[in-house]
Amino acid sequence: MPYDVIIIGAGVAGLYASLNLPKNLKVLILCKDQPWECNTFYAQGGIAVAKDKKDIPLHINDTLKAGAGMCDEKIVKLLSQESLEVLEDLIAKEIPFDRDKEGNLLFTKEAAHSTSRIIHAGGDCTGRVIHSHLISQISHTLWKNATVTELLIDNNHCYGVSVLTKRGNYNLYAKNIILASGGIGALFEYHTNAYTISSELHGMILENGLELQDMEMLQFHPTVFVKTPYARKMLLSEALRGEGAYIIDFWGKRFLFDYDDKGELASRDKVARSIYDYKLQLLQKYPANSQESEVYLDLSAFSKDYFQTRFPNIARNLNAFGFDLPKDKIPISPAFHYCMGGIKSDERGKVLHMDNLYAIGECACTGVHGANRLASNSLLEALVFARRATLDILGKESSLNKREFPLHTQTLHKEQDENLKTILRNLMWNKVGIIRKKSDLNEALGGIEVMLQSGVGRLLKLRLLTAKNIVESALKRSHSVGAHYMQ
Repeated sequence: MPYDVIIIGAGVAGLYASLNLPKNLKVLILCKDQPWECNTFYAQGGIAVAKDKKDIPLHINDTLKAGAGMCDEKIVKLLSQESLEVLEDLIAKEIPFDRDKEGNLLFTKEAAHSTSRIIHAGGDCTGRVIHSHLISQISHTLWKNATVTELLIDNNHCYGVSVLTKRGNYNLYAKNIILASGGIGALFEYHTNAYTISSELHGMILENGLELQDMEMLQFHPTVFVKTPYARKMLLSEALRGEGAYIIDFWGKRFLFDYDDKGELASRDKVARSIYDYKLQLLQKYPANSQESEVYLDLSAFSKDYFQTRFPNIARNLNAFGFDLPKDKIPISPAFHYCMGGIKSDERGKVLHMDNLYAIGECACTGVHGANRLASNSLLEALVFARRATLDILGKESSLNKREFPLHTQTLHKEQDENLKTILRNLMWNKVGIIRKKSDLNEALGGIEVMLQSGVGRLLKLRLLTAKNIVESALKRSHSVGAHYMQ
């Protein structure tokens, strides 16, 4: 049976969109694995919101400044102005944000914010708390273990999706489709994303002749514990630095001030690039993986009790690796974290040149982040544009255009694909990472094109199409700006 709306993704964007759609509509939410395997669930810092109407101009200015002149100012204004309405709605939905003894919301500060305006929940478990509460309130159908393999598009209309489940492969039809599939983390060797975040939907956009925008603008989080056996590396929230942690070398030098007078609180791209550059210098002097070649996060500014209460998730995870916190220094490295670019969409979340296809959250590019996302604006963007997309759907007459598509017969996985994924991740990290050279980008492009011609499975092909677009976008922008740094 056809649906009114199909939502691809069960992170904060997809869940909040579903909660803004009435119960009488037939809505289906699809997620690739378990619903908690999404970036929202692992988000630590919080949600940036304008504290009040007086703070809106400051929030706008901070966002524009972080975006290095590439933000769409009209979209940024919408984001900040509507943050107050979204916050009011989240409070009405009884999200248990952290508060002081008098019941006032607690605000923390992160890099490049001019004031403390980031709300959080569960200490450093904001994403997990929000996700758990939103999913407990949904009334629509959710399918787990459902991999979207094709968008059923003809001309400017999306008729539905092909989806692979444990029961088989199906074509599902709907009046409106919302893409909320997240970013591109699986393309990189070191990343902080859920393992389901693979950029396949971006590839489907490209194969249908639609646009991705600003895909060269990739944010690498400065403080990540990468010495783990897992694909997703351990994020160490920027709120740590906002509340007093600092970055040092083996001898205790706070070297970031050699790069920027704001030190640890410079914008993310500057901090990540500075750490990366400094580590390269250390590796020229000392053996790899020696203590002297590492950069560390120093948590000694915190008392043990405060650290355990304010950052329980980080404390628990690092304790499991044998660290005595906050006494021990934590070796860190930058890692891929967030894609500022994405599926080109407008102020309603509608994909350009499409009449019933929407993209919201990290998979989309509305122009709000520009060349560098302001810390904790990501959850806010997902919430604001989920709401805007659903308002647009509810405000128009939607009819089901009847059209049958054949089930696709392409092989999704081939035997060599896993090895090629490893090669792709290594190539993207080393050649398309924090500091870029034209020669490296051309080498990466050549490697990707070879893989595309080697008869890979469909899902890897989609990743490769996205990776190719990232590299081509980086080559087109020859000058450095924001997170895109050309050497």
